[in-house]
Amino acid sequence: MNGLALHDRPSDAASWRIALPHSAAAVPVARALVRTALAEAGHGADSDTAELLTAELVANAVEHTSAGDTPIELVVELRPGGCQIEVHDHDPVPPGDLTRPSAGEPDPWQEHGRGLLLIRSLSSSCGHRPTEQGKAVWFRLAVIPPQWRPRRS
Repeated sequence: MNGLALHDRPSDAASWRIALPHSAAAVPVARALVRTALAEAGHGADSDTAELLTAELVANAVEHTSAGDTPIELVVELRPGGCQIEVHDHDPVPPGDLTRPSAGEPDPWQEHGRGLLLIRSLSSSCGHRPTEQGKAVWFRLAVIPPQWRPRRS
């Protein structure tokens, strides 16, 4: 038999790394890259959630770091047990309240303040780490078992 049997899982990780402009135009490009990577690989992580959380990370990097010639970098790693998505920027200051709950609930009437809450709530884990050029903010999503995945028409 050629290829994987339906019950086999790939053993190797696949990864993509792309530089994005330091502008709002980076958000739809990042979403499309994540959607395409998951679909092309037939990966079992939830694509809608991956796109949403990626959009939050990229939008935060654009909004909270100073604009300049330094691009934002998107890293997508697909692993047998899930995926990890990172956004690298040149600002070493860690994102507030990513790995610990904030003191209060976000104000539902404000435009901002819910992105990190979404990332904490919907990912299997998340965090940040320093890099040589600034920081990487990341989240992980686990593979959804086939019987729990929504049927696409």
